[in-house]
Amino acid sequence: MKLLRIRTLIGLFLVAGVLSWSGARLWDSFGELPGVPLAAPIVLAVIAVVLLATALSFRSRLRAQRDRKPGAKGVEPLMAARALVFGQASALVAALVTGLYGGAGVFLLTRLDVPARRDQAIYAGFSVLAGACVIAAALFLERVCKLPEYDDKDNGEGGAAAA
Repeated sequence: MKLLRIRTLIGLFLVAGVLSWSGARLWDSFGELPGVPLAAPIVLAVIAVVLLATALSFRSRLRAQRDRKPGAKGVEPLMAARALVFGQASALVAALVTGLYGGAGVFLLTRLDVPARRDQAIYAGFSVLAGACVIAAALFLERVCKLPEYDDKDNGEGGAAAA
């Protein structure tokens, strides 16, 4: 499995942000812009917490297994792979959603004189912050689940090849 690239996440964020900003401008010129839901930052924050909890659990279990503590419960490879896929998918979707809310938030910053728009800008800002937390937690989970690199000096003994 390939690691996430920061450039890919930043590219998704920027493209979604520009499209969202221009779409918000266009939509607002024709009528009322749809609002940013209050649930958006809450859902993103819950996903970030789940990813972080999973990463911390895996890290402690892998550390106990590596230190050969008696009764240490390891991590099943399939469970780690599923968590990693969930983390990578969450990071990609969070980059896209963060860009969408970021672009809408930038547009809403020009309309802060209206109280409803001010609230929408705040929700968009919190959504961007929560989306960044999802990305950070997913990258941390990816780092925790990464297998050690295979070293040719070991002559086949020791490190596992990263898949």
